Amino acid sequence: MPELSAGILLYRKASDDIEVLLVHPGGPFFARKDDGAWSIPKGLVDPGEKLLDAARREFSEETGHHVPDGDAVDLGEVRLKSGKRVHAFAVEGEVDADAIVSNTFEMAWPPKSGRTQSFPEVDRAAWFTVEHARTKLNAAQSEFLERLPQ
Repeated sequence: MPELSAGILLYRKASDDIEVLLVHPGGPFFARKDDGAWSIPKGLVDPGEKLLDAARREFSEETGHHVPDGDAVDLGEVRLKSGKRVHAFAVEGEVDADAIVSNTFEMAWPPKSGRTQSFPEVDRAAWFTVEHARTKLNAAQSEFLERLPQ
């Protein structure tokens, strides 16, 4: 069965538009990638864990912020090219995108060097209008933008 991740699509109303918070993956593979590389804060669902609980946990781990209080709207699931499934919830709220603190992961880098380096799971976050987010988000995840509450 394909891996299942859960995440939070945080959104806010800004003047006449809606903006969404997206995160850019850290590490060397994404360092020079921008359009199409951003994501909602998300991560793997632990066995027996409720989807919304996993989404809230992953948001905190990847941003250093708690999910703002508010109703969570179930946006359903999409399937990435890799086969991984992502289930998202929309929550209206506000966090400081410039003040994120992500957990880290380790990997051998550079390849075949025998050295291990630590990288943040998320190296930055930003607020984007829904229209701009369509170009930044991973193509499969852009479906969540269509499902956002108006």
